[in-house]
Amino acid sequence: MARILITEDEDSLRSFVARALRLDGHETHEAADGAEGLEKLSEQAFDLLLSDIRMPVMDGIELAHRAHSEFPAMKILLMTGYAEQRERADDLSAKIVDVVSKPFALPDIRKAVASALAG
Repeated sequence: MARILITEDEDSLRSFVARALRLDGHETHEAADGAEGLEKLSEQAFDLLLSDIRMPVMDGIELAHRAHSEFPAMKILLMTGYAEQRERADDLSAKIVDVVSKPFALPDIRKAVASALAG
């Protein structure tokens, strides 16, 4: 299966998503903000970056731009609960697979990840 980095500042949601993806056989790693996520990306290879857009230190938009420039083969999937954040991600359309709206149900995020990895 895939090695996935989940970058989300909300601890409970990050853990929830990680557990769900491990049920599908994926290896998950976690970061609490974009800067920590970028650091983890430089330490090992990942198949997918699953990141919230709105986070402290470095947001998901900046993380996606930097991750794509350093690791162009890695798939990027963003999450947000804010419509205006989703619009900010529009300029990333060539770099990301999709933006998942929060809140989401467990099957939704599992399906989005499976689709991103298959694409």
